[in-house]
Amino acid sequence: MNQFMERAVKLAEENVREGQIPFGAVLVKDGEIVTEAAAGEQENPDVTGHAEINAIRKAQKQLQTSDLSDYTIYTSGEPCSMCMTAIYAADIETVYFYNGLEQMTEVGMGEGEKIYEELSKPNEERSITIKHFSDQTDQTDPMQLWYDKQS
Repeated sequence: MNQFMERAVKLAEENVREGQIPFGAVLVKDGEIVTEAAAGEQENPDVTGHAEINAIRKAQKQLQTSDLSDYTIYTSGEPCSMCMTAIYAADIETVYFYNGLEQMTEVGMGEGEKIYEELSKPNEERSITIKHFSDQTDQTDPMQLWYDKQS
């Protein structure tokens, strides 16, 4: 097994031994580990505290940039939709994972698969209520304001 994947899996194993969930991630550039993280490293409950997100946050803070192009991430589990969104937003070029969604579902960790299914549905068919609030107001539209500032 690749040394970076070995490290991601080891982080996940250590996390389980410490009473957490089995996820670890290693962010690599030019053959060197830049950051690594496990899920649930925060002192307070945080549903966004996934290993991939934690590794990305550490790198962005350490490097003072949100651009992680030319980086590769190794994860102990196939990234969920939230983590994949962060990976895309950070421009990470390559993702390697150890356990896939099917394997995770087999051991009772199928939330990721359920979320992917939910996101493929139209808003009105999802299990939570999602409504577009489209009433016109006198407020400035922040999207338009941002767009105008870019020009």
